[in-house]
Amino acid sequence: MVVALESLTHLNAQELREMVTELMAKVGENAKTIASKDREIKYRQAKIEQLTHEMAVLKRWKFGRSREQLDSAQASLLDETTDADIAAIEQELQNLTPASKVGADTRKQPKRAALPPELPRVEMHHEPESTNCTTAGCGCTLKRIGEDVSEKLDYTPGLFTVERHIRGKWACAKCQTLSQAPVPAQIIDKGIPTAGLLAQVLVAKYADHLPLYRQEGIFARAGMALPRSTLAQWVGVCGVQLQPLVDALKQEMLSHSVLHADETPVAMLHPGNKKTHRAYLWAYAPGAFEDLKAVVYDFCESRAGEHARTFLGEWKGALVCDDFAGYKQSFTLGITEAGCLAHSRRKFFDLHVSNKSQIAEQALQIISQLYEVEREVKSLAVDERLQIRQAKSKPLADALHQWMLLQRRQITDGSATAKALDYSLKRWGALTRFLDDGQLPIDNNWIENQIRPIAIGRGNWLFAGSLRAGQRAAAVMSLIQSAKLNGHDPYAYLKDVLQRLPTHKNNQITELLPHRWQPLPS
Repeated sequence: MVVALESLTHLNAQELREMVTELMAKVGENAKTIASKDREIKYRQAKIEQLTHEMAVLKRWKFGRSREQLDSAQASLLDETTDADIAAIEQELQNLTPASKVGADTRKQPKRAALPPELPRVEMHHEPESTNCTTAGCGCTLKRIGEDVSEKLDYTPGLFTVERHIRGKWACAKCQTLSQAPVPAQIIDKGIPTAGLLAQVLVAKYADHLPLYRQEGIFARAGMALPRSTLAQWVGVCGVQLQPLVDALKQEMLSHSVLHADETPVAMLHPGNKKTHRAYLWAYAPGAFEDLKAVVYDFCESRAGEHARTFLGEWKGALVCDDFAGYKQSFTLGITEAGCLAHSRRKFFDLHVSNKSQIAEQALQIISQLYEVEREVKSLAVDERLQIRQAKSKPLADALHQWMLLQRRQITDGSATAKALDYSLKRWGALTRFLDDGQLPIDNNWIENQIRPIAIGRGNWLFAGSLRAGQRAAAVMSLIQSAKLNGHDPYAYLKDVLQRLPTHKNNQITELLPHRWQPLPS
């Protein structure tokens, strides 16, 4: 604000103080904006340096001598993983680089081979909405003077087709202007795959657990040789582009007051020492009675409890989980432990199978009655569920507890029966918390069902090729499994999302989450 010197003489002291206060406030706002920009620049620079270093390490693994010392299975998976990781890092670097610098990259790109002429073609025409010149004061009828054609490779199971995107060129003879319909946005800019082909590769890899070298063979039999290195690059880019969806899904999940948690081991390769070590895929889901049907996987290098604490952050609520020690510290941070009665039952079941224990049989009978009540109240409202549990389940649980205490006094310490009884008695409060809260489930079976596909897929993966690869797999599998939970075909869901993402507004990203997704009308 600039004020002429002579005009200041007409202002009283109060007005001057107000002007000074206003100017100081604006200076303070500008200082905050500058500080925020400085922090953003420092973050971007640090992230770029980190990604550049990570890429150098990946390239050293890919082309270095240590790669030649791996066995064929390790080398094959390392090739796929490294190509995907490099493509993902390049995409992240592109996202961090200002648009002006991206456009300034003049490196010569290799010329892409033409798609095979024998593949069926589907023509898709893109023309201006109006053939009248839009220049102010003109309005002449445009004349079509040519066209641009780009080809995209599409795939439906067993059949490749080529989409020919034809963009007519329209010129105005009077004002010498040229008009064309815009190029349809693609998830991989200037790439050949359609969203349908990318969705097929992702679903085959992360839902059907087909490694890329197997997909390479399947595609070759369908008439199109697609190197696994190319497929890996597509997977890497898609993983980066889909990550904001997974982040949004996680935030919605953490808004619920009841969560399930479980974890399962997955081998991860360390190319430097040619060995695998045990990493873990953690799974989190809203409670079985919550209105959100979703699951979010988190791939971590170990089973340390810090990973669960990092994922949950500031979340407060009831966590349904097993007795794994990694969760224990969270229960001192405003999180309530809800136990899993299925784990307690399993102890007695194993005892009964091994030696036909009568004590185990009696425990199983009472636990079975508790589950009968749960089948009765499964579809009821929260208040009704709580009321019936209090009337029917609580007397059963109290009787079971007293019976266990009595039996434990008569059992020798260290025996298998004592261990089965101690497992339940030591965590009885957590195991019976569902009796006083109609929103809590009786066990953790809901999340165990969501982690079962991972256990099945491990036989096909053998191991994760890197931490980044494991995290990418966790992200894509989160969307695929959540789509299934909401009754969607994961291929149809991913295909539509990959088509819409390039032009979808960031502040409306939640519209594409599996539980909200609605396919566009055909």
